[in-house]
Amino acid sequence: MNEPEATSCTDDGAILRGAVLRNGRCDTDAVKAPSEDDLSTSGSQDPEHEGAGSGDDAGTPTATAQRDRDEHGRAVASLRERNARRSGTGKKRPWWIEVPLLLITAFLLTFLIQTFLFKVYYVPSSSMDPTLHGALVGGDRIVANKIVYDFSDPKPGDVVVFRGPDRWAAEVIAIPGPTSILGKIGRTLGSVVGIAPAKEKDFVKRVIAVGGQTVECCDPQGRIKVDGVPIIEPYVAAGNEIPFTPGVDDCSRPLPSHRCFLPVKVPAGVLWVMGDNRRNSGDSTAGCQNNTPSSGCQGPVPIENVIGKAIVVILPVSRWHTLGDPGTDQRGG
Repeated sequence: MNEPEATSCTDDGAILRGAVLRNGRCDTDAVKAPSEDDLSTSGSQDPEHEGAGSGDDAGTPTATAQRDRDEHGRAVASLRERNARRSGTGKKRPWWIEVPLLLITAFLLTFLIQTFLFKVYYVPSSSMDPTLHGALVGGDRIVANKIVYDFSDPKPGDVVVFRGPDRWAAEVIAIPGPTSILGKIGRTLGSVVGIAPAKEKDFVKRVIAVGGQTVECCDPQGRIKVDGVPIIEPYVAAGNEIPFTPGVDDCSRPLPSHRCFLPVKVPAGVLWVMGDNRRNSGDSTAGCQNNTPSSGCQGPVPIENVIGKAIVVILPVSRWHTLGDPGTDQRGG
């Protein structure tokens, strides 16, 4: 039940010296006990005090002053206790309760943010090198926007985080996983806040083609074609390409380059994704080289499997950069 707000700084009708009325509460921090002269004077003028007590000293100024000091102290203590109840500031919790509560609160807030808004991911493999570094060279931490695709579909050039379809093989993680129960619990909790690798079937790749487009490799210069037109891929480092030499090791030879795969018409509602490190990426093309799409290709990824769009590398600090649109829709000459 709410206590009534104070209208004056009194307790049992006695005005407290130095108390200030603020927002309906008496601020007793400035209250000081009255001097002996003040109390003895007021006591001598108080009819209730005259003749009080027993014995010769009961009505003396000294006894009256001591009695008034005691009453004043009780009044101040009562008001301070009342103010503490109103403000909710009672006895401070011990640190061994306060610290765990703060940690639990912070973890819950992080969990809610990463579940519904933005999620931090640890990049374990080198399949997106040099855009994203894997664990062997530090392991980038990226932020995935989980709500952006509620308003639009992924487009070519986007770097996306997604759950691998059942037919996809788990990507090789460059660091060994924990074997103990505590280690596995720690890794699970760490993956929630992005300080440990996520599940093995969570991938990060780049969208190359979307539903309705036809993707294939390669043109005479070894470039991927979308709808028959070669695309420019500035994010693929020269040393990360699968070997291809025009006229020697290309798609026209009886034993074509492993870079080559036949045209694939991407169905509606799915994405054709590839890693920037073409030499070391288990992506939509895995198993497609020199084969038809129905003969072992991992193939496209359903849009419903997409968790979010990777938008920025946040750690290590030296690696901070945004992941903008590199322009995969640019056409090569």
